[in-house]
Amino acid sequence: MYPFSILLAWLLDKIFGDPFWLPHPVVLFGKAISLGEKHLNRGTHRRLKGGLLAVSLILVTFFATHLLMHYLFCLHPLVFYATVVVGVFFGLAGTTLIREVRATFKAVDHSLADGRRQVARIVGRDTSQLSEQEIRKAALETLAENLSDGVVAPLFWLILLGVPGMMAYKMINTLDSMIAYRTKRYREFGTFAARIDDVANYLPARLTAFLMVMVAGRPHLLRFVCTYGNHHASPNSGYPESALAGILNCQFGGTHSYFGETIVKPKIGDNERPLTTSDMETACHINLFTEAAMLLIVLFVTAV
Repeated sequence: MYPFSILLAWLLDKIFGDPFWLPHPVVLFGKAISLGEKHLNRGTHRRLKGGLLAVSLILVTFFATHLLMHYLFCLHPLVFYATVVVGVFFGLAGTTLIREVRATFKAVDHSLADGRRQVARIVGRDTSQLSEQEIRKAALETLAENLSDGVVAPLFWLILLGVPGMMAYKMINTLDSMIAYRTKRYREFGTFAARIDDVANYLPARLTAFLMVMVAGRPHLLRFVCTYGNHHASPNSGYPESALAGILNCQFGGTHSYFGETIVKPKIGDNERPLTTSDMETACHINLFTEAAMLLIVLFVTAV
């Protein structure tokens, strides 16, 4: 029943995404991180204190989930498998972002102001001065990165460490999204969180890029991915982004503003052409097929 529970969870994510009315573990993760950052990100030894916070929260998440799953299995196997469905459903984050990206393209087609407001929902950069092209680029970059962070990586850690591993990964990912910025406030405090996220995503990011070019039927793009995959501030995000840039024959990267500071990102690809709604539809289809390919891998591994 374990593979069936995973399949059911994935189907529920495809149908419902992340319902705003449903309490989500990531919200609790975010509150814990904010509380720790508020009290620890001050004075001296910020790098050490940030590392202790990150490691503590990750370990607590893993072992608390492990103990809960063990208790529920002892209570009744059906309760355990139902919890697997819920846990995997919460661990996946693919459908909602696809909807947000579609909404971003629709919004920017309506007006530049609407596009800026909509894309601000899914990116951490300053969107107040973005052009139409930059809005579309930001949305597609985020879509590619989230395919790894939101789907492939959680399923990868599910294979290795079960639902506890998946939840621990979600904590790692939340830490990275909240405190792992190279800004004055977080540069020291978020160092360990950033490095842990780099390690946790190293294989999943490259697996994501591989699956993307395979499902696109263009394995020759692996050379493109190898060329541009490391053209990114992150050691991992560049791989799924370069895979999508190769598939779309476009260019990602450039200079952006984060929390008032200018961050220069290397360019991925050399064809700086205008992005269109057709490109977005292609990217969404690639996302869906890549998710399905990763799901088949998970179902095969957990069934044998």
